[in-house]
Amino acid sequence: MDSISPTIGVKFVAPLKKPPCFFGFSGSSLPRLRSFDRIFQKSRVFTETRNPAIDFSDPHWKTKFQGDFERRFNLPHLTDLFDDIEPIPSTFCLKSRLPVSEEFADGYPSDEKWHGYINNNDRVLLKVIHYSSPTSAGAECIDPACTWVEQWIHRAGPREKIYFKPEQVNAAIVTCGGLCPGLNDVIRQIVITLEIYGVKRIMGIPFGYRGFSDQGIHEMQLSRKVVQNIHLAGGSLLGISRGGPTISEIVDSMEERGINMLFVLGGNGTHAGANAIHNECRKRRLKVAVVGVPKTIDNDILHMDKTFGFDTAVEEAQRAINSAYIEAHSAYHGIGIVKLMGRSSGFIAMHASLASGQVDICLIPEVPFHLHGPNGVLKHLRYLVETKGSAVVCVAEGAGQNFLEKTNATDPSGNIVLGDIGVHIQQETKKYFKEIDVPADVKYIDPTYMIRACRANASDGILCTVLGQNAVHGAFAGYGGITVGICNTHYVYFPIPEVISYPRQLDPNSRMWHRCLTSTGQPDFT
Repeated sequence: MDSISPTIGVKFVAPLKKPPCFFGFSGSSLPRLRSFDRIFQKSRVFTETRNPAIDFSDPHWKTKFQGDFERRFNLPHLTDLFDDIEPIPSTFCLKSRLPVSEEFADGYPSDEKWHGYINNNDRVLLKVIHYSSPTSAGAECIDPACTWVEQWIHRAGPREKIYFKPEQVNAAIVTCGGLCPGLNDVIRQIVITLEIYGVKRIMGIPFGYRGFSDQGIHEMQLSRKVVQNIHLAGGSLLGISRGGPTISEIVDSMEERGINMLFVLGGNGTHAGANAIHNECRKRRLKVAVVGVPKTIDNDILHMDKTFGFDTAVEEAQRAINSAYIEAHSAYHGIGIVKLMGRSSGFIAMHASLASGQVDICLIPEVPFHLHGPNGVLKHLRYLVETKGSAVVCVAEGAGQNFLEKTNATDPSGNIVLGDIGVHIQQETKKYFKEIDVPADVKYIDPTYMIRACRANASDGILCTVLGQNAVHGAFAGYGGITVGICNTHYVYFPIPEVISYPRQLDPNSRMWHRCLTSTGQPDFT
């Protein structure tokens, strides 16, 4: 079967000048992924013929597309590297609940049949809407006719056969990047599930990838007793940091410690590192499972319904928006400005605006806007204070960066340090109303770190629990170089390269953004 390019269509992604997910690692030690070299163009409906390899006049193009999709989303497995590896019956059986003894004298527990396993051939649909027209709101079409093409991905969960003996497992957990609500929940569930399988050696690597090389940082021994109540607080039991040593140094450290299961909690950059670790382990022919759990309150990981911490961030953002509303509503010509997280994606700002019902203007990175001029934000603010008496603005941190002075500064992860759009809008608003001689009381709120550091809410707590469990199931099933997520309400496994190609962005033609515009009543600011 012929193969076509793995990149078919990408929506609303600005061209990338350098690989965004390799930051913090030595370039010489980290192999480049093809996906980071792609330059994506914005396309609202379909790819047309951007890729000449797709010949829509070929009657078999759909079959070729599906075959290529299956190859891209096929999960790396230990059997790809070790032909002679034999699976064993799973030690995860909730029916018998027999304890896994240290000696395993009588083999692995339970000959009873339990129907709680996932078949390796179970699949979940990646896309569930069959668009009848490329002009439908939010349409994602492969060809101009919007042909329905089934795209199946691997279902997550415990398998009947496993590829690691629990007594031989030396598992490690590492949390990287910034804080996010739910980190402790995921750590806790990974440890608990590992112990149910019968794993006795579980360690935490403190302070991200840095913990693999810094001699002053010592690993933390983990058990159910240690992690039992850590989900009751925010932050990370293991600590966090950005950047770290080279991939070669990380894998050297893993070999020295005997680590053969590594669970990595982090965002796009962290996952790029995890994938590079996986590739280096395969290069050295090491029997190691590297499994990621996507962590970002920005909700900017591809193909997933949502990432953990997002619901909590939206809920916590309500406090800031409500405060801004009270300040604005209580003042004469009051204007409240709230800046929320979202470097390249406006999901938090949009959902928080929808949830609050108090936001008059929502500004996100995906939708350009003008501050000044007849169609500008400031002109609309004047209209709002004159007609309503007050106004509330919600802005994502990555919005309106074209108004701010560019810098070459980067954080330890290599992310470009953004200008403060919230302060800029505050200053421009005060200046504008002073120039037109209209009194205005402008208040600015930035709740960024308050949102990141809080404990996960109930919704995120459940999501974290299931993600942590399925990460362990995936590792024992022999998969590596994968991450776990929720897609169309089902839990699935993705090969890491497919979720880190570029940041997921909000579609300005989506129904959800249209709903937000209906809620705020804001006009087009372009």
